Amino acid sequence: MKIRTLYSIIGFVALLSCNTSTKQEDTCYAIDTTTNLVDFVNPLMGTDSSFELSNGNTYPAIATPWGMNFWTPMTSKMGDGWTYKYDGNKIRGIKQTHQPSPWINDYAAFSLMAVTGDLKFQEDERQSWFSHKAETVKPHHYSVYLADYDVTAEVTPTERSAHFKFTFPENQSYILLDGFFKGSMVKIIPEERKIIGYCRNNTDGVPDNFHNYFVAEFDKDFELTHTWSDNWALQENSKESEGEHVGAIVGFKTKRGETVHVKVASSFISLEQAKLNLDREIGADSFETTKAKAKNVWEKELGRIKIEDDNIDNIRTFYSCLYRVLLFPRQLYEIDAQNQTVHYSPYNGEVLPGYMFTDNGFWDTFRAVFPFFNLMYPELNAQIMEGLANTYKESGWLPEWASPGHRDCMVGSNSAPNIADAFLKGVDMTDTGVLLEAMLKNATTSEGRPVSSGGNTLKSVGREGIEYYNKLGYVPYDVGIKENAARTLEYAYADFTIAQMAEKLGKEDIAETFYKRSLNYKNLFDPETQWMRGKNEDGTFQSPFNPLKWGDAFTEGNSLHYTWSVFHDINGLMELMGGKKAFENKLDEVFNMPPDFDNSYYGFTIHEIREMQIMNMGNYAHGNQPIQHMIYLYNHANASYKAQEKVREVLTKLYSATPDGYCGDEDNGQTSAWYVFSALGFYPVTPAVNEYVIGSPLFKKATVHFENGNTLVISAPSNSKDNVYINGASLNGEAHNKTFLNFETLKEGGTLTFDMSATPNKDWASNDNAVPYSLSLIKK
Repeated sequence: MKIRTLYSIIGFVALLSCNTSTKQEDTCYAIDTTTNLVDFVNPLMGTDSSFELSNGNTYPAIATPWGMNFWTPMTSKMGDGWTYKYDGNKIRGIKQTHQPSPWINDYAAFSLMAVTGDLKFQEDERQSWFSHKAETVKPHHYSVYLADYDVTAEVTPTERSAHFKFTFPENQSYILLDGFFKGSMVKIIPEERKIIGYCRNNTDGVPDNFHNYFVAEFDKDFELTHTWSDNWALQENSKESEGEHVGAIVGFKTKRGETVHVKVASSFISLEQAKLNLDREIGADSFETTKAKAKNVWEKELGRIKIEDDNIDNIRTFYSCLYRVLLFPRQLYEIDAQNQTVHYSPYNGEVLPGYMFTDNGFWDTFRAVFPFFNLMYPELNAQIMEGLANTYKESGWLPEWASPGHRDCMVGSNSAPNIADAFLKGVDMTDTGVLLEAMLKNATTSEGRPVSSGGNTLKSVGREGIEYYNKLGYVPYDVGIKENAARTLEYAYADFTIAQMAEKLGKEDIAETFYKRSLNYKNLFDPETQWMRGKNEDGTFQSPFNPLKWGDAFTEGNSLHYTWSVFHDINGLMELMGGKKAFENKLDEVFNMPPDFDNSYYGFTIHEIREMQIMNMGNYAHGNQPIQHMIYLYNHANASYKAQEKVREVLTKLYSATPDGYCGDEDNGQTSAWYVFSALGFYPVTPAVNEYVIGSPLFKKATVHFENGNTLVISAPSNSKDNVYINGASLNGEAHNKTFLNFETLKEGGTLTFDMSATPNKDWASNDNAVPYSLSLIKK
């Protein structure tokens, strides 16, 4: 052994110690990931985005995992869904945000901003130049130099509160609290060094009594107080204002280097609860103490998976993606004065006992985020499941897209896979009967579905077209229901998950009914083109048909993407295509063709199309969710080496811990969860079964700490940029010759070892018994 080099990485020293005595691949893991994992996280990953092209469509979320409130700097005007654009050069404030995506937009937002000299409080006037060179962005801490005012603004979070620190020059200084539009109130209480108030901004999905109450406590006396009223009308020497859009201004003389701290908390329940949240979560803590606590929370969660490798870029990307997986869904519950868990219901406007979570689109996150929770966070997911049951009790429906209440976005019935997967993987669910009842209601009727605030659009709950689906076995193309083929395929998979849960509960009649319905995917398979195709009510296929046409019968994709949405019965799909070789060739076709497309349904090239076009992977559209599992399907055709090759290509080509680091919308952790799972070496192709399909592990070593106390070590010592293929594998010392891993076996812990090679081993796991789950193989 000899020391080859000594170098510093992100503020700490890592020792590179390798075995150079043989010609074997180096077995050293050079990067020290035992401490300060937050230093590997780049919250700016994905922020270099726009309406036309998404490199993530993220914002830097300064938050604790699943926190009720996030905080983020604003480079854009109030109400702009792209609140932080990496190429922006001015900041208007640091806002409390609950935004899950720019397409859904924000709610319950207000902001703080510091200015000096002449008072500027209007949004466009007060913004200050800044540079990323004078900006620190960590999950637990944000700092920026506001150049126009010679002020450094910092914030560090708790779950429902935040601690601000403003470092001022010698000047007349001000701190502004902007209550935002759509209804707000502020009240300055100088004798208590406090601003209280509420904001009501939202973009639908709230009851009429919706408020976000806030309390802001300062550590410096106010020398002046102003407010503004609607239309930015300054009200000098006033202490209170209420209207469509109001705000508060407090001012004081400061010395150079003087700091002013502001402790802020909010509540959806009351001002009293906001104050309780502040006292409980920050209290008398200093800024540095709050910051240290937030860092420790992140270190604990990031530390559940320890990576050892010599590629720092991949490590940065891994932890940046893991950070995104741990943000949503957010808590919407609070702890009252009696230490009871309570929540304001975004469905009926009442304050009720129990858990509630929100800001999630299950069309995205059923695929990998919730399977990750079931593997790594079953206790958290038990709370989320209770929240789903509460949603059903309070609204009559399960959520499919909530922010904070039911929203009109996306298709499908994907609450069912989340519930079934949790139940089947042993998550403690106290409301199993209620949740099964809710799943069955979704699959039975569309009567009584809630509508948007305008009264015209149905919310994304239940199943649109379910009466057609249950009668015909598909949602017809020609009855005025958009994206009908996508709905049919997603309903069929949801039916499978209902059947799985019902079977385990001993409800055989229900299970038999829904297993049968889960085969409805076959009704849309066109034997002539070998693609899924919309079908008319009379049983004829839609015509004309272009499998490259995005939208229309499909959702944000085309037939080449949705044909593979048969998560539960790939063998059945394979038989429709003519067997394994034909199936493999059909997969190849998607990758080998040029990135052609038909955008006529939209009338312009939507960003999802553009992201596919520019990635140079044929018609494979990893930037959107419907196709993200597709690569792993090579395993079903005993062509696992192709899955290994393409998984590694996506991991290293389409992701990086940079502002343009995603290849499409990140979407509440889903695109990140694909990376986290795939980098470990496996992926949950079929939630609601107990298998993970193997790809190509990215790291030399990963150590996974489960909640049950067991530890899984994933070792691939010969891994490298070139060694992407699995030559062989073993689990706890015994040869593993299957292309999938069992959930229960993984949770028992042990060592999973991969022998990686630069050339494919086509004989590994090549027999018929090596393939992953398919319904038609189990229930012949």
